[in-house]
Amino acid sequence: MGLGNQSDDQSQVFVMCADLPRSPGHVFYDRLQSVLIKGGFDRFVEKLCEPYYASGPGRKSIPPGRYFRMHLVGYFEGIESERGLEWRCSDSLSLRKFLRLSLTQRVPDHSSLSRIRQRLPLEVHQEVFGWVLQALTKFRPGSWGTSRNRRFDHGSQRGHALDRTPRHGRNVSADA
Repeated sequence: MGLGNQSDDQSQVFVMCADLPRSPGHVFYDRLQSVLIKGGFDRFVEKLCEPYYASGPGRKSIPPGRYFRMHLVGYFEGIESERGLEWRCSDSLSLRKFLRLSLTQRVPDHSSLSRIRQRLPLEVHQEVFGWVLQALTKFRPGSWGTSRNRRFDHGSQRGHALDRTPRHGRNVSADA
């Protein structure tokens, strides 16, 4: 096989949408998305968060469903910073799909995530994540991962998300 050379030609200025690469998706996030949609997650969080948002004219905020989906990604992938969360979601086509973003929409930036986190009380976050756990129990999507030990297949190899579940105020993985 011969050596390939990088060409100096300018790439196309316009690309047809059908010609863009498509991600096969991530089984875990695809199944989680189906549970969230089936359970009416977006309507639930919008109603819950409505009192904490201004009404009337002005720039539209990040939809609460997208905000909480980003934090679910952070939890499941062990991403503790909002900058890291923004980077991870920007870098993945399957996560963009999970966040319900089109290819032309931007991933919410870390400062917007921070402002929303400060705006919403802890009780709202607890209620939303409690709702997600109940929905997962109710809809029982079956096998959530493709690997036997249920590590995520995206390459982080941080381990199973439940290993980091806080119990009695402590992080379980820190006790090991």
